[in-house]
Amino acid sequence: MTPEQNAILAVADLMALSARTAPKGKGEDTLEIRVLDKKATKKLAARLETIGEEMHIGFFIRDAKNIAASDACVVVASRGDTIAGINCGGCGFPTCAALEKARKAKKKGGPFFDGPNCVIRMADLGIAIGSAVKTAQVHNADNRIMYSGGVAARNLGIVPQDCTVAYAIPLSATGKNIFFDRPSSR
Repeated sequence: MTPEQNAILAVADLMALSARTAPKGKGEDTLEIRVLDKKATKKLAARLETIGEEMHIGFFIRDAKNIAASDACVVVASRGDTIAGINCGGCGFPTCAALEKARKAKKKGGPFFDGPNCVIRMADLGIAIGSAVKTAQVHNADNRIMYSGGVAARNLGIVPQDCTVAYAIPLSATGKNIFFDRPSSR
């Protein structure tokens, strides 16, 4: 391994720490965080490419190439169906009980993520991801937040089945940021 690849793994661990310690609604942690090394990152990329080809989603295939070229990846997922119990209505339902009832009545989630989700848990996920990428930036690690990579992570079982939403953050340290000047997915 090169010094840059070693450093990327250290940064990925620090990113996981940043995500874990990010503020959470009601102080309740519903996140699952995984750090993937180069080998696991390649497996994630292969699965994402397969999903993209099967579903004819060009940007999944493009993102798979970026992930495959990455040195590591951080996956952050949430148990979005864990209600906060504050009846805020942010999920679109008047009460948390109504959200829970809607979730139980639902036969199957969407093609990639399961919903509806508690808006507090989704905010927690966003804050954790923001904290993680801030840490990557502080350490000069090139990165990109990818919804598509989260889809593949859930599909592969990298995060537990009860995680309803996930995002992947691939990392790279090269002379040019691989996440910019990407070809269009159209």
